[in-house]
Amino acid sequence: MSDAAPSDFTRDLVRWSETLAAIARTGLGFTQSRYEQERFEEVLHVAADIKAAADEALEVRRERDHFIQEWMDSIGEGVPGYVTPKVAIGAVVGNEAGEILLVQRKDSGVWLYPTGWADVGYSPAEVAVKEVQEETGILCEPVQLLSVIDGQRMGFTRFAMYMMLFHCKAVGGDLSGHPLETANVGWFGRDALPVPTAGAQWWGPLAFAAIDGAMVATLFDRPRDPIWRNVPR
Repeated sequence: MSDAAPSDFTRDLVRWSETLAAIARTGLGFTQSRYEQERFEEVLHVAADIKAAADEALEVRRERDHFIQEWMDSIGEGVPGYVTPKVAIGAVVGNEAGEILLVQRKDSGVWLYPTGWADVGYSPAEVAVKEVQEETGILCEPVQLLSVIDGQRMGFTRFAMYMMLFHCKAVGGDLSGHPLETANVGWFGRDALPVPTAGAQWWGPLAFAAIDGAMVATLFDRPRDPIWRNVPR
């Protein structure tokens, strides 16, 4: 029996199902063998059973066929079919007053630092600068990489995603939220963060240490031991 809490175990179920599905989809993208195709498709069905069980534990009702079809639709051929985590880029932007730049998402009402998916043709730091300007109107310069973390392990996404978080310094521009993506934008002190602000318990100390001028060590997920069993952080 696992010593993990029910929520941790459910999180593991999601992780295991997504990993199995990724292996199967990658195999389907490369194999030319009909026998192997059938085996990989069978693995997808097992992964769908696991994910459906996780959804049931979370009281989310989606049929296993939904997952199978969604996964099958995403299969590519060869290298484009190699399934990897999506990459999101976030930016902690500070000003001379020691405040942090936050945006309120229009879809959820939640506050967070500017963030977006990595775009082809841009370096990670370039994406950070671009997202800040697009979402807030502020011009900034990257200073350091604060963290590279697994969003699925942290529990704020149910699919494979890495988050790269940069510390940037504001160098110009005027506050102007994106009309489609943001409901509000603003500068906030460490003791006056808006509610609700997502994930501030883990990124807040790191962000404000960097804003204060510290060169902090880049945060990353330490390997679990063993990797495939839940180990409380």
